[in-house]
Amino acid sequence: MKYGLFMMPSHPPERELFQAHNWDLDCLSLADDLGFSEAWIGEHFTSPWEPIPSPDLMIAQALQRTKNIVLATGVHLLPYHHPAELAHRVAYLDHLAQGRFMFGIGSGGLPSDYELFDVDGNGGQHREMTRESIEIILKIWENQGPFQYKGKFWNVNLPDTMYGSLKYFLTPYQKPHPPIGVASVSMGSETLKIAGEHGFMPMSLGLNDEYIASHWDSVEEGAARTGRTPSRKDWRIVRDVFVAPSDDEAYDAAVNGMLGRVWRDYLLPLFEAFDLLKVFKHDPELPDSAVTPEYMAEHLWLIGSPDTVEAKLRDLYGASGGFGTLLVLIYDYMEDQARWERSMNLLAKEVMPRLAEMVPE
Repeated sequence: MKYGLFMMPSHPPERELFQAHNWDLDCLSLADDLGFSEAWIGEHFTSPWEPIPSPDLMIAQALQRTKNIVLATGVHLLPYHHPAELAHRVAYLDHLAQGRFMFGIGSGGLPSDYELFDVDGNGGQHREMTRESIEIILKIWENQGPFQYKGKFWNVNLPDTMYGSLKYFLTPYQKPHPPIGVASVSMGSETLKIAGEHGFMPMSLGLNDEYIASHWDSVEEGAARTGRTPSRKDWRIVRDVFVAPSDDEAYDAAVNGMLGRVWRDYLLPLFEAFDLLKVFKHDPELPDSAVTPEYMAEHLWLIGSPDTVEAKLRDLYGASGGFGTLLVLIYDYMEDQARWERSMNLLAKEVMPRLAEMVPE
């Protein structure tokens, strides 16, 4: 099993943006030094708790500060970009990365983003736009001569050579394109069916067993449509992790630290508004009020001593049926930097080496 990062990036609303950005870059440098295989950097437009709208800008800077870690957009939200423009930006970034880049895509899930870009997310328009966008992007990257694409949401004309020298030329560095990952939050995800259809890498939050199973079912359903056989090695599962010398210290750092604050003040109220608290429950009869950071620390988060986190990871692996990469959610531990860095070190040096034999089919 490999291990990487998933950065929303998350920062408390009071954090100054330049300071937040530089902390994220320091985090990526540390992860590179510790042997993390990859890092996915998110994109959001209307959440003060997730204040980075340009993951490609962060990746471009992080490439200069790291040596081995593969960096990825986690994800570009396709409904909010013109596909011809994004195809150029991503292809250019792929050249800058020289093989250390993956292209993460998604449909978006924040109603405030829907409103900002006038997208009918509640009616599923965002998923239709995602399908159309990736079709256009892949066709542009093929660069097999001029074409016209008349879509429902976008029209694109790839021109023939004009005035002797003007033409489309910017194909990706990796051929035929960088690896593509697809992230989704919804139960029984329609977006992950797109991943299955195309053979893209799926990414899922590691919530309750029913939720995780529904995501792999979506991947398999999509793959069946195109005669593909998906590999669990490609599956990324995202989880909250905090490792400390003892279970008690890890619990304190998680529940009473930034991890607990983000869930208490931002994420749990958001999931409640979306009527999704059920995806956290190990018992569906539990009232929504029972889903608290303390509940998640007991039932979902991978927190504790190295021995405890190893055991919890093995349980997650077994319950999911196997996955290839654990992605650790990263929160702003600027006020508790020493314990957070120790957690990163313990995970990389003491926990993950014990799980090297866990290789899914």
